[in-house]
Amino acid sequence: MAVQDLWYLKRRDASGKRVKSDLHGKRMRYRVRYIDASGKSTTKAFEKKGDADAFDLAARAGTAPEVKLDQSEKRISFGEYAERWRVSRSIGQSLEYQDHVRSCLRNHLVSAFDKRPVRAITVTDVLEWIAKQLTAAAQSSVRTRFNLLNAVLNAAVIDKVIPDNPCKAVRLSAVLRGFSQAPKWVPTSEDVLALLDVLPDQFAAAIWLGAGQGMRLGEVLGMEAGTRCVDYLAREVHVVQQLRFHAKQYGGFYLGPPKSGSVGDVDLDDQVAVILAEHLRAHPPVTVELPDITAGPPDAGKSAPVREVGLLFTNENGRPIQDQRWSEMWMTWRSAAGWPEEGAFHSLRHYFATTLITQGADPTEVQKALRHRNLRTTLETYVHWWPKSERRRSIVSAVLNDADGKRRRSATGT
Repeated sequence: MAVQDLWYLKRRDASGKRVKSDLHGKRMRYRVRYIDASGKSTTKAFEKKGDADAFDLAARAGTAPEVKLDQSEKRISFGEYAERWRVSRSIGQSLEYQDHVRSCLRNHLVSAFDKRPVRAITVTDVLEWIAKQLTAAAQSSVRTRFNLLNAVLNAAVIDKVIPDNPCKAVRLSAVLRGFSQAPKWVPTSEDVLALLDVLPDQFAAAIWLGAGQGMRLGEVLGMEAGTRCVDYLAREVHVVQQLRFHAKQYGGFYLGPPKSGSVGDVDLDDQVAVILAEHLRAHPPVTVELPDITAGPPDAGKSAPVREVGLLFTNENGRPIQDQRWSEMWMTWRSAAGWPEEGAFHSLRHYFATTLITQGADPTEVQKALRHRNLRTTLETYVHWWPKSERRRSIVSAVLNDADGKRRRSATGT
């Protein structure tokens, strides 16, 4: 914002006098450029320099009526503003990403800040929220949620709902360095067996795929009969898909690719092979029609290809299992097996990884089995389980002493 004299140019003539502009005497002389309450750049003209200066000062201070935000906007709650932000930013986004944003906002941001006025959220509030998130979620998930909160509050600054964004004062990388990436709880072999003892027989193979193959829940529920997922002759499991759900885009359940970078072929454990064969005999696969986007999402305006899939695991009605229904069953089994609350299906993947490590598997073997994109992720996640080798000491002095002994023996002829 600044006061501009419209009657005169900035340059001067040969005599040192200011050069008149084409607007001289034709309109009000002074113009102030400012940002109004809606966030738009606009101008206002004045006859007198003093009036222009006074308005410029008031606009900068935020007290001018033209820049004042409506009081109702100042009192808007985080939940209300976040929903307006989500709707306004959904243009051009894929339906799957829109669903991801909606879910993240609802479950992790609005649930924490819903009725709070956006202006009342402080740096301390954000830090406390991060700390709570880190007790129940992976660092990558916390970073995703923080970036979303930061985006919402950045927009609130631009909309003049808040004067500044409290997230700007948070160095998330420094905060995350203070927390270990290690799993919060890893079941023992006894814990896994206790779980197998209490769950229905038709889901025993699912537990074996988690504990014996390190597969994630969505990958297990997306398992189908046939060589697409399991090749018994080659003794390999092909992790190529996972079961997902999106009511709007795909009408419900569909098959998508595994978590980014996780597609891969892994060795089929001998016992898992036996368990799977027994499962297929006792619980034949249920054929359902599912959209399949494992090869990539369909082009705009086109439907995803649909195919018949023989699912290994379904609910009591022969339908794919929803997350909510699985969570209900899991909590019952977990409690009956004596597992702690942090014990999730993903804990079986941690059991798989730590068992490989403690049994002497090479780090790159563990990485391949887990289908991690890079070795660093594997090492940092399971740093506390890698065996510490005995460090050799006095290496140089031992070599020198050996050389000295040989020289002395040579000199004495012994």
